[in-house]
Amino acid sequence: MVLALMLLASALAAAQTTDRSRTEAQADRATERLQALEREAAALAAQERSLLTDLRRLEVARDLKSAQLKQLDASAARVTLELGNAANQIDALEAQEQELRPALEARMVQLYKLGSAGYVRLLFDVSDLKEFGRAYRLMSALAAVDRQRVIDHRHTLDQLRKGRATLERQKTELTKLQHQAQSARADAAQAATAHGLLIGEIDRRRDLTAELAGELQTAQQKLQRTLSAMSSGAPRAASDGSALPIRPFRGALDWPAAGRIMSRFGRQGATASATSQNGVQLSVAEGTPIMAVHDGTVAFAGPFTGYGNLVIVDHGAQTYSMYGQLGEIHAQAGTRIDRGDTLGLAGRVMSGFPGVYFEMRVDGKPVDPLEWLKKRP
Repeated sequence: MVLALMLLASALAAAQTTDRSRTEAQADRATERLQALEREAAALAAQERSLLTDLRRLEVARDLKSAQLKQLDASAARVTLELGNAANQIDALEAQEQELRPALEARMVQLYKLGSAGYVRLLFDVSDLKEFGRAYRLMSALAAVDRQRVIDHRHTLDQLRKGRATLERQKTELTKLQHQAQSARADAAQAATAHGLLIGEIDRRRDLTAELAGELQTAQQKLQRTLSAMSSGAPRAASDGSALPIRPFRGALDWPAAGRIMSRFGRQGATASATSQNGVQLSVAEGTPIMAVHDGTVAFAGPFTGYGNLVIVDHGAQTYSMYGQLGEIHAQAGTRIDRGDTLGLAGRVMSGFPGVYFEMRVDGKPVDPLEWLKKRP
């Protein structure tokens, strides 16, 4: 009887030691993950500050380009107006030239007909030298006026045409600058929008990180209370086997086995016959130990159609991990397990290759397991 009591006491002591070690390990793990979340929150805050600075710079660049574009639009409108005025002036002068051309040509013909003899006859028709001088001066003045009128008219036309050519070059350059300013403004606006969306995503991630850290702090406090109760000798309350919530460990879970990914989550292939897969297949040697990715309770262990030998672990909060196509099962339904515990040995997946099938379900829906497992280097 005494021996039986001693053995019972020894067993209880061993169980208490095991429970305490497990709780301490969970508390340490919660602390490590909480520190990682705090570092992630700090990194996100720094990234957001940098993005906000970049966003302000992009907004200033966008506004500057808008102001430049407004100035270029005004300059282009002015040049277009000046081009129109120059064209109108050229058209008016060319019309005037066409109107005056018959009279000038008639006068030139008349002067040509007079020739030297004509000038002599004109001069001898005057009665005295005074009239002769007046006639001579009149003919010289008429010829000079006609000549100067033609020269001035052509000079004005030449200047106007040169001015129009200059204005056309200015308009071409302004059009080019307008396109560049529009493109730069569009690029700055697009970058600002992208930065705004990224800042929104970072805000969402910061909120989620804070939420997960809150969940983990609550779990950590509960574990610390449990440890304190154990130290005082008080009886431990019944556990649901999920002292640590799994959500804060998203992206930080250990892999069930080290192996190459043979097939990924989601639709496989782009053809009409493509299939959709709810998990991933890992290529590992047959007989490789397959480990639990997180603490929990074994909800199912046995053969299951389509999954072969299957173990399902309940992590609480409607979150489950599933390990299929096992060669052997080393877990029993209802058993509480810890992260890293062996659930079975790898067998062969549906394709016949050595490996294991791994799936995660949240709220009854399959999710990409790679979003929950640690990123590989």
